[in-house]
Amino acid sequence: MSDKSKAKWVTHKFGGTSLANADRYRHVATLMNGASLQPFKTAIVVSAMAKVTDALIELTSLAKARDASYTSKLLALKEKHLSAIADLLPTAEASPLIQTIERDIESLSEILKSVWHVQSCSEQIVEFISGHGEIWSAQILNAYLQSEGEKTTWLDARDVLVVESGETSVNVNWPSSQAKMGAWLEKNFEKNKLDKVVITGFVAATSDGVPTTLKRNGSDYSAAIFGKLLKSESITIWTDVDGVLSADPRLVPEAVVLSDLSYQETSELAYFGAKVVHPNTMAPAVADAIPIWIRNTFKPSAPGTKIHTTSTSHAPVKGFATVDNVTLVNVEGSGMMGVPGVAQRLFGALRDVGISVIMISQASSEHSICFAIPMRQTDAAKKAVTQTFHAEIANGLIQSVEINEACSILAAVGDNMANQPGIAGKFLSALGSANVNIRAIAQGSSERNISVVVSSADSIRALRAVHSGFFLSNHTLSIGILGTGGIGSTLLTQLHAESARLRDEFKIDLRVRAIANSTRMRLSKQSGSLENEFPLSNWKDDFKESSQPLDLARFEDHVHADYLPHAVIIDCTSNEHITSNYKRWLERGIHIITPNKKGNTGSLESYRELKELTRSGARHYLYETTVGAGLPILNTLRELIRTGDRLLSIEGVLSGTLSFIFNSFSPEKSFSSVVLEAKAKGYTEPDPREDLSGLDVARKLVILAREAGLAIELADVEIEPLLPDDLQTGSVDDFLRKLPSQDERMLKLAKDAKASGEVLRYVGQITADGKASIVLRRYPQNHPFAQTQSTDNIVAFRTKRYQDQPLIVQGPGAGPEVTAAGVFADILRLSSYLGAPL
Repeated sequence: MSDKSKAKWVTHKFGGTSLANADRYRHVATLMNGASLQPFKTAIVVSAMAKVTDALIELTSLAKARDASYTSKLLALKEKHLSAIADLLPTAEASPLIQTIERDIESLSEILKSVWHVQSCSEQIVEFISGHGEIWSAQILNAYLQSEGEKTTWLDARDVLVVESGETSVNVNWPSSQAKMGAWLEKNFEKNKLDKVVITGFVAATSDGVPTTLKRNGSDYSAAIFGKLLKSESITIWTDVDGVLSADPRLVPEAVVLSDLSYQETSELAYFGAKVVHPNTMAPAVADAIPIWIRNTFKPSAPGTKIHTTSTSHAPVKGFATVDNVTLVNVEGSGMMGVPGVAQRLFGALRDVGISVIMISQASSEHSICFAIPMRQTDAAKKAVTQTFHAEIANGLIQSVEINEACSILAAVGDNMANQPGIAGKFLSALGSANVNIRAIAQGSSERNISVVVSSADSIRALRAVHSGFFLSNHTLSIGILGTGGIGSTLLTQLHAESARLRDEFKIDLRVRAIANSTRMRLSKQSGSLENEFPLSNWKDDFKESSQPLDLARFEDHVHADYLPHAVIIDCTSNEHITSNYKRWLERGIHIITPNKKGNTGSLESYRELKELTRSGARHYLYETTVGAGLPILNTLRELIRTGDRLLSIEGVLSGTLSFIFNSFSPEKSFSSVVLEAKAKGYTEPDPREDLSGLDVARKLVILAREAGLAIELADVEIEPLLPDDLQTGSVDDFLRKLPSQDERMLKLAKDAKASGEVLRYVGQITADGKASIVLRRYPQNHPFAQTQSTDNIVAFRTKRYQDQPLIVQGPGAGPEVTAAGVFADILRLSSYLGAPL
């Protein structure tokens, strides 16, 4: 190659989608405009027009099978190219190219006719025919560039690129190719003082001059080869994505474009199925440290991704990839321990039958070796292993050859994972939080890759969980809300008001996907979009128009979508039947948040089962609002117990409803009218008798007692009722009509207390020995319980540490706003437990 040929080059490669029709050729020509590429000489490597290579290969199959449709399909390919030429070029300039393509089509027709007659088609013929798409494409683009005034020519790669078949791919004869490239440039390029050359991708020739191809990923490989032959400053591969993404965007809509990657990171991601440059394709560029750019033909303004020797990013994990349709084979037995050559025999047997092993994991005890293979090779692998170790299996030295089909491999990739403690823990923790079971783990000593095998059913959920776990995307929570009364509707309003802020500031995507009342439900569309999948701004109207009859099983399945990593059902009802589903939801990995007290006040056995299901940390059951609405009463109690304090007693006004009633009724405002006011404001249970009977307070006492470790049942609570027995039966309406009959009695109790300088309070108490009671008591005006206002709850914890002066928690304890806010706080608490950056 002459000194002039050593001018700086850049190489660009365009795939089939970038050259799908005449408009796309024009677009490519605009991108390759001479002024924009100065001062470089430009090599433009092209694929065939979209789907042309597959169509050419199909022709050989059809002719071999004596399917006469090959003739019409060949003519269709001819028309496709002639139509593009006619659209791009004036008649005079188009004529020579049209004649060339017509001659090629005639030649191919003769070859295919021979295939038809002999019903045989060699690989050499297939490669010769399939390479014509690139030859036509290069000539079309070159002719159009010339018509636009560009100084360009085209190169048939078969004239310079010499390759030989290797065991798994083709090997480039670099000395011969370099010499031919130099000679061609001097004769055809430099002599004519050109700026550009359009080069056919995919095709090459053997040392004997026989046309061949570069096989799979051939056009990208051509770009890297010619980038090396021309000593290019860079190689740009133009495709249909903005760059290399942190995950498959079809599975993770929030996947981000990576600004740069190292060659090694790119190879790891590509090996595990990511849509990036194949490692073999990159090899020529890697050898000469030529940077590779991945850019979007359809969005050239996007900066793309740079692939080079190192990455400038400090992020520990760059991206995630999955390989589906995998089988995990586990060979286990004591006869393998300490025996040299077992692994060699095992993997040698697999190699002999052509099985590709994707991943290997071996216990340090040498008691077992497991490996992952493509699922289509399962039977062959099992046969190879059982034959190889027939004697060991027969003698019991190998106990089992276990086959687990329908698996997927999930890999985390990043150069900066090395020497950073906690990365593997974070990766595995994210999977555990998403309730994903890991079947095998492998990590190389370079620490650039961590791979796990999971069930295919968990693959998408696992991918999204780890992607959000490393804050590469929003931390998504699939939410189903049961109950659209005061608390449920207020919670929906609060979620609508705050969701955008939480997503923008904390990358938390609270996705409400299902809403239900006692008879109807509204389910979202099954999609992965970022936005709430039905409008929360007018959810009530939407619910009326689009709801369907309630099917709790469908509701549950919908919330627990496979493609979302985390799911929570928020029970805003007071329905005991709903709580009977809690155990199943937790077993499925669905988290639960609820202000419904009935879930924790059933049998002690049921309560313990629910608590046991949450001990692993993979499932969360949050119910802070069951006592004190939004007040931190339960959390305070837990912290006292966990830090080793010993409970002496709990005493308090635990009903915001009754606090409001006893703070409000007076000679001017009757007891019954205050009850009606409390019901209208949403302070009472749907049936106010649950409050007035003391049952609501009793449930709260049971919850507190059980949280303190006391074995207590609801029937153990001694209750002094506020109402006579005759008001405890009948409908709610009947009760409210009869309630005024109690006004005089309640007023007398209040006057008697006032006359003594005291107030009435309905108080619950738990002692250290497990006794629980609820009584109507009188307290002096200076007592903390007498200082409550409106719906205040107040709880006094006496413990070993707080023996002389109790620890008091006080604040509003009823109402949709504060209760919904407490539920919202539990949602954020759950998000934090699951790894959200709060």
